[in-house]
Amino acid sequence: MRKLFLALTIICGAYFTGHAQFGVKGGLNFNSNGDLTEIISQTVTNVTNPDTKIGYHIGAFYQSKGNSFYVRPELIYTKTKSDYNGADFDMSKLDMPVLVGYKIIKPLSIFAGPAFQYILNTDLDGVNLNDVKNDFTIGVNIGAAVEFGKFGIDVRYEKGLSENLANFTGVNVNRLDTRPNQFVVSMSLKL
Repeated sequence: MRKLFLALTIICGAYFTGHAQFGVKGGLNFNSNGDLTEIISQTVTNVTNPDTKIGYHIGAFYQSKGNSFYVRPELIYTKTKSDYNGADFDMSKLDMPVLVGYKIIKPLSIFAGPAFQYILNTDLDGVNLNDVKNDFTIGVNIGAAVEFGKFGIDVRYEKGLSENLANFTGVNVNRLDTRPNQFVVSMSLKL
């Protein structure tokens, strides 16, 4: 999976360099990860849903030039946070959405596509959290964008598709679903 991620990054970068506009972007994530499940004697005893917290992202993109359709691969550093009854869960990751968009009218477009994610670090307050099961996961993005010349604003929903659990032990065995479930608001600048 790691080789696939690297290969996609290189191929997209090489292809779109001559046929696209390069840009930078950043913004806020309104994030909550999956549930925190407590297990005693192989029986689920408690499931905690996370509260949404604000994270951030910063990155770069290429956007192909086209009249109606465009392709937009992005490479983004993302920091997300979730709150489990006062215990903050922080995750740092590299995201590579590969979006296909359609320009509805001049400034407005809609887009969707897969997001390949590489988890860099996870941390849960006061808990020795084992590494997540898979460093590489896949999700999906869907959203809309408005462009005013070189400036753009996009709003999207991202959902992690690959089940990816982090286990930790205390008095009981616990599992934390690290899949993102977030709304993302970004500002972008084409260079």
